[in-house]
Amino acid sequence: MVVEIVLVVVAAVLLLLALVALRRLQQLRRGGVDVALRRARPVEATPPSAADDQRGWHSGIARYRGDQFRWYRVSGLRSGPNVVLDRFEVEIVDRRPPRPTELHPPGATVLRCRTSSGVYELAMGADVLTGFASWLESSPPGRSTGYRQAS
Repeated sequence: MVVEIVLVVVAAVLLLLALVALRRLQQLRRGGVDVALRRARPVEATPPSAADDQRGWHSGIARYRGDQFRWYRVSGLRSGPNVVLDRFEVEIVDRRPPRPTELHPPGATVLRCRTSSGVYELAMGADVLTGFASWLESSPPGRSTGYRQAS
């Protein structure tokens, strides 16, 4: 009898967690773009191993809100953005195709971006990249974006 009650409670909790996760994903999908993100490691003299290529990547949804690019981790339950990039601080340091051991969709591009809060790698599809570059370059009349791409 006690075991059955415990199993029912555990099943109810798991069902509730699944519903909360699905609701969060549905909310994030509304008006967002798919972007994988990781905090970048320092550039090393030796090429990274296959395990290093996959380490640290998180799937997420990003939304543009004024001068901010707000990234939300899909698997997290945090209500606010996990990473916020300010348009006036972002500098694209490098751009590359995904390495064969990275699990990004075909046609994705990996951007290495430097901000005051750190260096991030963003993996995004071609259409998302076009929107991101347009957002970085645009600004209201009379304001400079500070957009720059390192050469």
